[in-house]
Amino acid sequence: MRKCLLAALVAAVLLPGKAMAVDVDAFVRQEAFGDLKISPSGQYYATTVPGEDFTALAILRSSDNSVVSSMRPPSNNHATDFHWVNDSRLLIGVAEKFGSLDEPSPTGELLSMNAESGRTELLVGYRVTSNGPGTRIQPKKVEAIAAFLSDDLPDDDRNVVIAVWPFSEDPYTRAERLDVQSGKRATVARSPVRRADFTTDAQGQVRFAHGAGTDNVNKLYYRAANGTDWALVNDESVSARIETAIGFSEDGQLAYLKSEQSSGPDAIVSWNPQTRERKTVLRDEVVDPYRIIVRPGTRIPVGALYLGDTPRTRFFDEASADARLYRSLEAAFPGQAVFITSSTRDGNKVLVRVWSGSNPGDFYVYDIAARKADYLISRSDWINVEKTATVKPFKLQARDGLPLHGYLTVPHGSDGRNLPMVVMPHGGPLGIYDDGSYDREAQMLAAAGYAVLQVNFRGSGNYGRAHGQAAAEQWGKAMQDDVTDATRWAISQGVANKDRICIYGASYGAYSAMMGAVREPGLYQCAAGYVGVYDLPMMFNRGDVQDRKSGMTYLREWLGDPAKLGAVSPVNLAAQIKVPVFLAAGGEDKRAPIQHTERMEAALKRAGTPVESLYYKTEGHGFYTLEHKREYYGKLLAFLSRSLGGATASASVPADKGKAP
Repeated sequence: MRKCLLAALVAAVLLPGKAMAVDVDAFVRQEAFGDLKISPSGQYYATTVPGEDFTALAILRSSDNSVVSSMRPPSNNHATDFHWVNDSRLLIGVAEKFGSLDEPSPTGELLSMNAESGRTELLVGYRVTSNGPGTRIQPKKVEAIAAFLSDDLPDDDRNVVIAVWPFSEDPYTRAERLDVQSGKRATVARSPVRRADFTTDAQGQVRFAHGAGTDNVNKLYYRAANGTDWALVNDESVSARIETAIGFSEDGQLAYLKSEQSSGPDAIVSWNPQTRERKTVLRDEVVDPYRIIVRPGTRIPVGALYLGDTPRTRFFDEASADARLYRSLEAAFPGQAVFITSSTRDGNKVLVRVWSGSNPGDFYVYDIAARKADYLISRSDWINVEKTATVKPFKLQARDGLPLHGYLTVPHGSDGRNLPMVVMPHGGPLGIYDDGSYDREAQMLAAAGYAVLQVNFRGSGNYGRAHGQAAAEQWGKAMQDDVTDATRWAISQGVANKDRICIYGASYGAYSAMMGAVREPGLYQCAAGYVGVYDLPMMFNRGDVQDRKSGMTYLREWLGDPAKLGAVSPVNLAAQIKVPVFLAAGGEDKRAPIQHTERMEAALKRAGTPVESLYYKTEGHGFYTLEHKREYYGKLLAFLSRSLGGATASASVPADKGKAP
């Protein structure tokens, strides 16, 4: 009894005003909806619906939100990209991923779906088979290809333009017109560069091609019209930047390009095809464009959404009707990111997504003429946004002067001072970044009473080309120094209790967690790694990165000489880790094979370091199964609590009964 009372007293002092148990179920259950788009007439909504190991697509009737039809792909397949072709038919892109943290890998297959009946048909892709007798007049073409939508041709209810990548040694991309009912295809352009994406004009003519050859050098080409020759606009090997075309001005006289810069964030520039004159039309001081804003009912670019210290929008013309529309929406949802996901064809009704660090996301239908917004649906309606943790931006300079930015999540009701803290470096690592949006893990850890530090170390996306390039061959070196510098910043600011800090991450973040414990003895009181990579030379002969044609080039460019990587591999440095460790992995992980974790655990045991582990042979890169996620996060919270004194998981309740703080 005395021990229980003492433990309660200690926890009350460490975590004032916080519950002594975390409802894990509220943080691990799937979101109710993902992306949402309105049909051309406004009669329907299409939405992705996440499942345990798949993502389905559902059609809702806008008059009453009733489900009209749906399609569910097989396990590990996900409807990731979808577009309304007309009011009764959609085109769906499919991706595969083998774990909840895995990045979706597009299969290059395109499906057609009837909104009313839910009937789906594979039109293009490597698994297309010829139709049997009597099934259709024009059989679909059987070909080993991948295809991706380039233009949904708003003025054409039957056809779209797609980019077709042949599976061959000389895979120069074709632009084809695809009939979404018959599956018939006709070539309209051939790219001068491999693995190209196409950009079309308002008439649906292919005008830009962007891609990279086997040397991974990006090139951008332009042509004046169908049938004319391609002209080189940008060569990365000459300009030291990547450029992509995002569309044309209303009069068609200017093209807009997203352009990397030699330093600082990317810019949006106008480019005159006649004079080749460039002008910067938008550039944030800190971050890259997150989403391009288009005029409702059109594909004309008019601005961009930026996710920096606060979400913000910028427009080519700040006095335009487009800017005024966004300003009125932003005034209605202060402190949140606002983005129009889709609109009716006439542009009168728009679907608006609203989200923030404390709000997973709500959708509204806005009638522009009536200036009226109606609430539609929430991604996670069981989350009480009034009681979620606070997410605050921060910035600092790394020891070598590189500007760093990140986010600090502070428990609800806390004064943000002298807190136990979990440092959580993101996975990836290259091109991935934390953007201050609602983060389930960070919110769950904050509910346990911890401050959560997420820093966008060098190599992270969103801060321009130079910030990314600074990570070359810096695994376990300057990239790790950035995490250390951010941790020490939090201590110096009085946020973190210097004696109560742990480091935890997944994938690359798990690698960083182990290297943090290796390189900074005394800074962290424990370290936890989830589906991590710990043996860098192994990445050159195991896993799906080295399986890809460009994978070995990527590994050598970014990690370095495999003969030298043993020196920055945690599996070889286990004797330097003097704090408790928790490891978890899945047996079907193709990105970070389970052998990484098994070897790390064995090395720690040989060194006499306390280590706990959890393995699921049927899981991949991030656990899918709800019961497995419950157990994993329950064990993680218990592990952290033993070093930091935070709350542990409450007894499990059915997922539909959980209510998050």
